[in-house]
Amino acid sequence: QVQLVESGGGLVQAGGSLRLSCGASGSIFSINAMGWYRRAPGKQRELVATITSGGTTRYADSVKDRFTISRDNAKNMVYLQMNSLKPEDTAVYYCNADIRTLRYGTSYPYWGQGTQVTVSS
Repeated sequence: QVQLVESGGGLVQAGGSLRLSCGASGSIFSINAMGWYRRAPGKQRELVATITSGGTTRYADSVKDRFTISRDNAKNMVYLQMNSLKPEDTAVYYCNADIRTLRYGTSYPYWGQGTQVTVSS
């Protein structure tokens, strides 16, 4: 069993900061890419940021220069530092990870349950 759990969401004023955390647990051999996605009410889920096992990052244009994704491979953790938050950042944020559970096998995508981020004006 593999489980991803997000934390760190909440209510923050515009211009403020939040740091989201996501931990993977269970039978894990290795974790490849990890990322953060979000879904605002009435909108499609969109990519926020991704990071490869080697540390290569990718960001949505809407969050570039404001958000920073990072990971701690030893702890099976991925983080999203969100600065200069805007009301339009309000959404449920989901953690994603491509995880291999066997030495000889394929990585599969796993998702967290989501954490609410609300930015007030």
